[in-house]
Amino acid sequence: MVRSTAGTSFLSLDGGPVCASNGISLNAESALTDAHSATNVIVVAGFNPLSRYTRELGDWLRRMDRQGATLGGIDTGSLVLAEVGLLQHERVTLHWEAASAFQERYPSLAVSQELFEIDARRITCAGGTASIDLMLDLIGRRHGAELAAQVSEQFVLGRIRQRSDHQRMQIAARYGIHNRKLIQMIGVMEQHMEDPLSPDALAEEIGVTRRQLERLFCSAMKDIPTHFYLGLRLTRARELLQQTDMSITTVCVACGFESPSHFSRTYRTRFGSTSPCQDRSSPRATASVEDIVATS
Repeated sequence: MVRSTAGTSFLSLDGGPVCASNGISLNAESALTDAHSATNVIVVAGFNPLSRYTRELGDWLRRMDRQGATLGGIDTGSLVLAEVGLLQHERVTLHWEAASAFQERYPSLAVSQELFEIDARRITCAGGTASIDLMLDLIGRRHGAELAAQVSEQFVLGRIRQRSDHQRMQIAARYGIHNRKLIQMIGVMEQHMEDPLSPDALAEEIGVTRRQLERLFCSAMKDIPTHFYLGLRLTRARELLQQTDMSITTVCVACGFESPSHFSRTYRTRFGSTSPCQDRSSPRATASVEDIVATS
């Protein structure tokens, strides 16, 4: 999406329509090469955006940057900006599901869990309804809070979320649990995917015995800690396989598995005989969502 003095335009690489992963065709008004200047450029993308990345797109985005345009990324559009080298010192956000893949590919960039981030000439957003929150914030900055509230009411929003609101439901709401120790424990597990902690170390982290930890999980989660922890790591592995071009061995290490053979066996058990290699080539892994550049 591009914004210029002439208004807002939707562009695609070749000017033709773009088919989203759900089959909906999105019409573009022109090709990238038809836009020679812009005030704002927003890259909108979904699953595996780098599969559609081209040198032409990278060169065009760099040219817009040199001309002084503000560049933004919606959802995984941030991956495209990072791949071009147009994100350097800014805090970056994107959809939580793609955050792990982003951090693995661009370890020097600071990734936040905010709904959106606004810097001097960079804007990134988690996508989904967070795009509305970003829009309302920009309207408020330029035209005042009163107009932003009026627009919010037109969209039948209960409230205007701040950028610091969480992308994901809190652990308590996500799993329907209320025990403070259990919530803390799941948080520790999510922070230690690459270097998984032993049951004794997990228990020590939150100040309980291993037996108490196991009773907590059995009572509230109907599961044992090691099995739950393994599920978290395998889910992370699946995200990396489907959303990045990381090798299976690299994904194996990033999710705390000691050997590719052990990783493959547990992966098949978890996901119904689907192997890591099969998930790498699944339709979801190659589908493109809105690979559109919006300029205005």
